[in-house]
Amino acid sequence: MNSKDYFEKVADQWDQMRRSFFSDKVRKVAVAKADIQAGKLAADIGAGTGFVTEELVQNGLKVIAVDQSGGMLEEMKKKFGRIDTVEYRIGDFNNLPLQNETVDYVFANMYLHHVDLPQVAIEEMARVLKPGGKVVITDMDEHKFEFLKKEQHDRWLGFKREDVERWFNEAGLKNVRVECMEEECCADSVECGEKASVSLFVAYGEKS
Repeated sequence: MNSKDYFEKVADQWDQMRRSFFSDKVRKVAVAKADIQAGKLAADIGAGTGFVTEELVQNGLKVIAVDQSGGMLEEMKKKFGRIDTVEYRIGDFNNLPLQNETVDYVFANMYLHHVDLPQVAIEEMARVLKPGGKVVITDMDEHKFEFLKKEQHDRWLGFKREDVERWFNEAGLKNVRVECMEEECCADSVECGEKASVSLFVAYGEKS
């Protein structure tokens, strides 16, 4: 089973699962770092069932929600179906279904560790961002919990913050910061009984 198949399988359970992994603080910190303005357009990459999108809509943004899983987006539509400021698009990390320089903000929560090429994913986020726009990524610090690869189909065991900072800079973003969120992602193995608790970072930068 690959990452896409995994998320298709758990789509109808994802909201409950997510609440056991991390708190709503994660999206509030991400949105605060973007210094958002109501009425502007954001892309939520790896949107899942709308964890970040919900916060963005509540703050008056229009949102394009992108995910590789149609099942996830269907679950999201059940929550936001009557809201006309959210658009749903299926897409992959290396070919986002967005034109160049079309969105004011790009958010990606717990997305990067599921993609094959995180640097390419960040370059794609920068590509679709308008000049002056901001990218905000929240994800896990580097860790050693191998069971997450098997049970949750993580591609990467988190990241070194210096690598994330370098990828932002190489994507042409400026004023880059990678900071501790003072929040953790927690997960219990169903097979080996191991318990993971991993610190989270928030990375953000602006397009020239």
